[in-house]
Order: sequence, then structure tokens, then C-alpha cells
Amino acid sequence: MKIIADSSCLYTPQEAKEKNVEIIPVGVIINNQIYKDYIEISPNELLNKLNNGILPTTSQPNIGEVLDLIDHTHEEMLVMSVGDGLSGTYQNINMAKNMSSNSNEIHVIDTQTLAGAYHYLVDKAAKLKEDGLDINHVIHHLQDSIQNSFSCVIPCDFNFLKRCGRLTPIAANLMGLIKVVPVLTLSEDRKKIEVFSVNRTIKKAIDGIIKHLNEMGVNENYIVSICHVGVFDKAQEILNTIKGKINDATYEIRELSPSLMLHGGPGCILIHAIKK
Repeated sequence: MKIIADSSCLYTPQEAKEKNVEIIPVGVIINNQIYKDYIEISPNELLNKLNNGILPTTSQPNIGEVLDLIDHTHEEMLVMSVGDGLSGTYQNINMAKNMSSNSNEIHVIDTQTLAGAYHYLVDKAAKLKEDGLDINHVIHHLQDSIQNSFSCVIPCDFNFLKRCGRLTPIAANLMGLIKVVPVLTLSEDRKKIEVFSVNRTIKKAIDGIIKHLNEMGVNENYIVSICHVGVFDKAQEILNTIKGKINDATYEIRELSPSLMLHGGPGCILIHAIKK
């Protein structure tokens, strides 16, 4: 079995090599040139460009490159994608599958998430494969985690959400004007982003998230991932706050990939909880 994922799972090339996972890179477009996540541009390089006023855009994985990869993989494939409601990547992968001569060997999973939770799902798939489980059992265990997960984002610069279409211009301008701290999450069907809460302070926002995690039953069977764009200390502070209330979960901090940085912008925080 070959495990394939896109770079929204935050796997670096070195990590992918160590775990024998094939990564389809998402692209960042700067001055009409595409730079592949982690390969041709690093998170720090993109953050420096953003801080210097350069505003790149993102590019979904090329269907031709995906097709070439799966056509030259001569074993059963588990292809994992960033959430269908968050990107067109899932649709592109399915289009490539339908065009491939190996289509019967390809199993595509919509992870319904991104970043830290997606990273964990790829880790879990690699571990289950190593344990000798067949692809159907791996998919079953992944779906259990997907159905028991929660993801949210606390944006800092609403203009990034406006540019990528996650917020309307009116909503972005209004939120910036009244200085609120919104928390955004996925809708019940995981197909679009909606408002989870609107708060006057970051403390109130985190308190609401902790309340929701407790209602979910987050415990030692969950991993909580805090992802950020250039604000490690802020991410560490939020992690410590959540850990102070739910201390038996597993915790980690990750920096977003270059392409994902363009959706939340500098200073944004993503919080994920997913069942192991």
C-alpha cells in the first residue's frame, strides 16, 4: 500500500521520506511563478514576503502531476486530501483518479480537515500500514478519527480571509472595525466555514473552545494540535491554557505550510482536536 497526501498535512520532504509517504505539493504563486510547498519555498521565506507586503496566491496540485504519480505507482494507493470544503484539491485528485489506468487501485479519502489534524491522520495511516492492516481496515480507523474531530481558526488579519473568499468583504471590514475576536469552524457537513463564536477578547475565545472540547469528551484518547503563522509564543500560551483545563490529552505545536499561511495570514492560530 502506498500512502499519498497533499502538503496541507504539513509533512516536510524529510518526514515524508522517513515515513514512506508520497506528498503532492500545493503551490504558492508569486509574480506568476509557482513555488512548491516546502520544496521551493519554506514557511519562513513566505512569512518574510508577507511581512514585506508581498501578497502571493495559492495553486492547487496540478492534475497532470497527480495523474503521473498515480499512473507510476504499481500498488494499492490510499490518497488522502485536505478537506473538500476547504480546497479544490479533493476534486482534482478524484479527476486524476478517473483518468488513471490504475483507478481501481486508488482509494481517495476526504479528511474533512487540514494542518495538524490532517498531519495526525497521515501519521495514523502510516502506523496502521506498518502494523500490517489492509487498506480497508486503515480507512475504517481513519474515518473513526475524522468523525471525532474538531477544527477552528482564530484569524488575526481578516484581509487574508477576504482575499481567499472565506469571508465577504463587508464581514471582514466590519470585524476589523469593531475589534472582535471571531472563531471560525467547519459547518456540520464539513463543506464550508462558518462562525463558531464572536468574542471581545482572545481569553473569551479560548474559554469557549475549551468548553466545546470538554463537551466533545476530549481526553487521553485525543491529540490537540495548535498551528500558527509566525507566533510560536502565542501558540504556546494557548496550548498551556487548554492543557491547564484538559491535561490528559496529547499536545503539539506546528507551523502552517506556506500555502496554508495565505488563508489565515500572519498571526493566525488553528486549533485541532482529533481522536487517536
